[in-house]
Amino acid sequence: MNNTQLGGATQKAKNQLPASEESKASRPVVSYSGTQQNELLAALPRQDLETLFEHLELVPLPFGKELFEYGSKLEYVYFPTTAIVSLLYVMEDGATTEIAVVGHEGVVGVSLFMGERAMCSAVVQSAGYGYRLKTQYLRDAFNRGGALPQLLMRYTNALFAQMAQNAVGGRHSSIEQKLCRWLLDRLDRSPTNELKVTQELISIMLGVRRESITAAAGKLQDEGLIQYRRGNITVLDRAGLEEYAGECYKVAKSEYDRLLMDVAR
Repeated sequence: MNNTQLGGATQKAKNQLPASEESKASRPVVSYSGTQQNELLAALPRQDLETLFEHLELVPLPFGKELFEYGSKLEYVYFPTTAIVSLLYVMEDGATTEIAVVGHEGVVGVSLFMGERAMCSAVVQSAGYGYRLKTQYLRDAFNRGGALPQLLMRYTNALFAQMAQNAVGGRHSSIEQKLCRWLLDRLDRSPTNELKVTQELISIMLGVRRESITAAAGKLQDEGLIQYRRGNITVLDRAGLEEYAGECYKVAKSEYDRLLMDVAR
């Protein structure tokens, strides 16, 4: 058989692969070191994690991508590695409020354990990557027991703490405190102290007027806490931001820190 015939036979064989096999062949290889970029996956015992390898899929998560909307059936859960995802509540008139944010510390779609339908919308706010897993595979793994159920329930508690503090902060915090909290939440999930974000997006996420964000950002910049250029915010004094944000940020952060300490034990 000459090279031309060999190439043709190889291509024909490839074309005859079952769709599922061809899909697997084209998927990026899931590595143990890669999954360690997500803290929930990294906290699993290696044996438990490797049982998910066949079903995990590394996917790009571009800015603005809607992973699911309120009331939709949850087909996948996402374990972000470098992406940041906003959990949003959208009113009937289209007004949007962010209720939580998820990055490399967590999982998007955890509400599948309380029902088949999404309890909020999820939109990628900072582009990156994450591991996607069909909800049925995660549910099966959850039902098998082991470390995964306890880990996911602890994470759920931490996520609820974040939502509760957002609700309290939305009612009792100043615009400057809300902005500090919002920036710190992203800083915790970003590799650098620079955030690519517009004031318009921040105003939408916080449910306030853009002019209010402009004034608050100007005040924080005047106090040397941040540097703002069009579409880019650099945090200069993290400790100062934490102090300014007050209890609204510290309570939720302590829940995540406690979660990680419990997992480490």
